[in-house]
Amino acid sequence: MKLSDLLDSIEILNARGDLSGEVGSLCYDSRCCDKGSLFVAVSGLKADGHGYIGEATARGARIVVYEREGTPLPENIPAVRVRDSRIALGALGRRFYGDPSSRLCLIGVTGTNGKTTVTYLLESILQAAGHAAGVLGTVNYRYQGTIVPAPNTTPESFEMQRMLATMADAGVTHVVAEVSSHAVDLRRVDDCDFDLGIFTNLSQDHLDYHGTMEAYYEAKKRFFAAILPGSKKTRDIRMVVNSDDPAGSRLLQEVDLPAWSFGTGPTCRVRALRYGFTLAGTTADIQAGSDRFTLTSPLIGRFNLYNLLAATAASLSLGLPVESIIRGISDLKTIPGRLELVSRAGEPCVFVDYAHTEDALSKVLENLLPFRKKHIVTVFGCGGDRDRGKRPRMGAAAIMGSDWTILTSDNPRSENPREILAEIEGGIPPGAASKQDPDEPLDQGSGKRYTVIPDRRAAIEAAIRHAGMDDVVLIAGKGHEDYQIIGDKRLWFDDRVVAREALSTFHGGRPPS
Repeated sequence: MKLSDLLDSIEILNARGDLSGEVGSLCYDSRCCDKGSLFVAVSGLKADGHGYIGEATARGARIVVYEREGTPLPENIPAVRVRDSRIALGALGRRFYGDPSSRLCLIGVTGTNGKTTVTYLLESILQAAGHAAGVLGTVNYRYQGTIVPAPNTTPESFEMQRMLATMADAGVTHVVAEVSSHAVDLRRVDDCDFDLGIFTNLSQDHLDYHGTMEAYYEAKKRFFAAILPGSKKTRDIRMVVNSDDPAGSRLLQEVDLPAWSFGTGPTCRVRALRYGFTLAGTTADIQAGSDRFTLTSPLIGRFNLYNLLAATAASLSLGLPVESIIRGISDLKTIPGRLELVSRAGEPCVFVDYAHTEDALSKVLENLLPFRKKHIVTVFGCGGDRDRGKRPRMGAAAIMGSDWTILTSDNPRSENPREILAEIEGGIPPGAASKQDPDEPLDQGSGKRYTVIPDRRAAIEAAIRHAGMDDVVLIAGKGHEDYQIIGDKRLWFDDRVVAREALSTFHGGRPPS
């Protein structure tokens, strides 16, 4: 692309050198630069690109975009200073890749919990309606049979534009993207034209980054109040919001965009009239304006009812047929690491779930309660170098919803795992549960109990070893993740595989009956 055409997309404070000629690629990671690249120096959360300008130009970058006044620059290298490199990166990516969101129906899903499930549901519904769907989310980025590992829930702005362009070129018509609060705050999606935004819920998470719940809410709100209105798309309905959630209700009052609400309340545009939950799934009678129909889904639990409603409301607002919604929801059998059943007939019910907030953990346990005949056993921990305030709250939530709780490690990173566990344990209300030895049988004594087993594999094995056929075991926090981060090392670890191995060892691995 001509450099002059590319630079037309950004506000330039000052420039030096020859700004003519061609640019072969864009990069914000100096290791990815090559001959003819334009390098954008971005101040990141862990590293500052301004310190890697020399490496970028040594690898062949022919021009540098930067923001920090006084930044040392290599001689004879053209350079452009901008007000905000991160904002410039998105605008440059949009221009370089030919404004890909304009060629797609782009749907953004945001909220604390449920984003991944809603994207899977919408993908299935879109496919049932005959559309080619792509997904950008926590589990992976996927389209037309291609699966790409996801380094972030929402790609960096430049990567977002590249992925959207790749999908559009591959024939994708609709893209469903998880939009994290980090992504909104870091301007990763500012240069995307969204057709629709979906809000699932809000509960405590990411306060290590946002600081307060109000700042966290404002980051979510910015997607609806600033990014959606800035889109060139002109659909009649721009927002689909869970009005049963307090933050969703507030959002509907504070953001002046055409919206549909969903939930169980009488004023909801898309409403669940009657519903029932079993281990086989969820059935719900839905009213949407003059339409009434029944949904049947293998997904279980009340929180999944809200995910079904979100996907249904979004699909209806996009004009998708009711028949496609019913079929798409029924066809989706499971979602990686989202209340995923890993046990078989003749074994205790063992679920793996991504719940890593107090609200998500409470809701998962609340939904499992009707299915247990004897005990609920919960294995969970909290990540290191993350929001410490949620640790005691999650400890209390686990105790309240479980008969036996095993506190263990979950990506301790640079922190001492035992110190993390002590903070979780500190949230257990006095007298709410007795601490027991890990080797004591589950049926030993009465009342709620908990134990501490720092090694996650040993914790999972203990839960399954002691579980009986009438017990339900929940392994929470990591879900689809297949790694543990200990110190600066990323080690393989998959709760589902470890649980399956433990079931085979302690319960004979009986095949389904």
